[in-house]
Amino acid sequence: MAASSPQLIIDGVSRIFAACRVLSDVSLTVAPGDRIGLIGENGAGKSTLLGLAAGQGEPDAGSVTRPPRTALLRQEPEFSSDATVGRVLDAALAEVRAIEEEFDAAAAALADGSPASSARFSRALDDAERAEVWTAEARRATVVAALGLDGLERSRLVTDVSGGQRSRLALAAVLIGRPDALLLDEPSNHLDDAAVAFLEEHLRSWPGPVLFASHDRAFLDEVATGLVDLDPAAAAHTDGAVRRTRAHATGAVSEAQTTTVFGGSFTEYLDYKSAERDRWERRFADEQSELARLRRTADVTARTIAPGRGPRDNDKFIHKFKGANQDRAIARRVHNAEMRLATLEAEQVRKPPARLEFAGIPSGSHGLTAGLLVHARSVRVGTRLALENFSIAADERLLVTGANGAGKSTLLGLLAGAIAADGGHVDRRRGLRVGVLEQDVRFARPEQSVRELYEATLGEARAAAVPLGELGLVAPRDLDRPVGVLSIGQQRRVALALVIARPPHLFLLDEPTNHLSLALATDLEAALGSYPGAVVIASHDRWLRRRWEGATLELRDGRPVIPVGL
Repeated sequence: MAASSPQLIIDGVSRIFAACRVLSDVSLTVAPGDRIGLIGENGAGKSTLLGLAAGQGEPDAGSVTRPPRTALLRQEPEFSSDATVGRVLDAALAEVRAIEEEFDAAAAALADGSPASSARFSRALDDAERAEVWTAEARRATVVAALGLDGLERSRLVTDVSGGQRSRLALAAVLIGRPDALLLDEPSNHLDDAAVAFLEEHLRSWPGPVLFASHDRAFLDEVATGLVDLDPAAAAHTDGAVRRTRAHATGAVSEAQTTTVFGGSFTEYLDYKSAERDRWERRFADEQSELARLRRTADVTARTIAPGRGPRDNDKFIHKFKGANQDRAIARRVHNAEMRLATLEAEQVRKPPARLEFAGIPSGSHGLTAGLLVHARSVRVGTRLALENFSIAADERLLVTGANGAGKSTLLGLLAGAIAADGGHVDRRRGLRVGVLEQDVRFARPEQSVRELYEATLGEARAAAVPLGELGLVAPRDLDRPVGVLSIGQQRRVALALVIARPPHLFLLDEPTNHLSLALATDLEAALGSYPGAVVIASHDRWLRRRWEGATLELRDGRPVIPVGL
């Protein structure tokens, strides 16, 4: 059992998976009222750190001290196969009910008038007030409604609801339980605008420590009181805007890299980080240039007696008098150069790790360059979708928005041919090739390496023509790792690579920025602008929506708010 504290204290935590160092000597304190956002590239160790902080697994070194009731929201929540929506919501209040029962028992025990009973009641009262036991039922109703779950039947199996609904159900359970500390992994994924606004307000008033990982820039700007960068490429310098901590993250390298706690907004931090990376690169280049100069000095220049001229006649007469002094001067110059060289070699900054940069959409065969790709007329999909006249052109750029349950994913499934219409007609262009980036990534053989999966999916010829490593989506160190051991964000990168390696005529993306780092999300957005085919995106992402320059379709209860194609 970890020691109990009102604060969340992570002290010197390290974690290694299959000889790959994920975290090294991480130390971080999150006080009550602090809301610390973890940021960094996919695979930097954010989910691992949250799991260790929650006590799910043991670190290879270091310790964690957490508040008595600390709850973790995972990116992909796990439920038993027989769990129902009602059972999950009831279980969320189990600890609260136990605290209430202890309070009632402690109150009854006060009758004996003993100091022990008085102390017990005081503890029980503190626990009950922190858990807000007297407003538990009202809290459950409020949270369920705010997260759009009040329409789910309580008897429905969790395995039968959508991935987004499962995530929101898990978030609801965490908030309803009113724990002392919150650990949240990508909490804004699968939330529409109203639900995100509720969560932001809820967290801003949360009294206990909150540690969360997110790639949602708008959410980080609204919620975080501080940011911890777990990017292994974190810069080596600091300025007045940053408080240095003992926190480190290393990705797959062996030496620890000091990370930072930044007190500004995430938008401000992006600017800071970009400038810091530039300074790091310039310092590294300057030091390497100086090292090269010193090596030349030690090996060549210092041993040259008189650079720029040959020996004169008088030299042979005076050499025997000056030779000894000259040798001593050369020795001093060589020694000084070697000393400066040794010092700089010992103190030089580490080479900045290569950036994993998305190389864009590779070239492919695109024969469908004009006309309509899909045309839907009087289409119905149960009560989820109704389209009177809807079409996608060969160069379409369409962003589909709407609240949870509005029909966005159903529309993508219909366009992909994965969902059949109950009525109406859907005409698809002959030879149409459709690619889908789904919200929930599942691989049939998680034991396959990334490279093996790529070659098996594309075929050897296409995999050789478009090497996976050149797409800028998967780090070289991960190519031969089993896909099942990668982080969720890394797995989504692999799924993206499998689609764009053979660019489809119609590219459908369901919440494409979920689980992806901000850098990749930005690169992907830019690449889609020049995609050599049609693009349809369904997204809640406020940042993406604000920057979108194509057409927009808003759905409400399965119908276009403003009908398109009429």
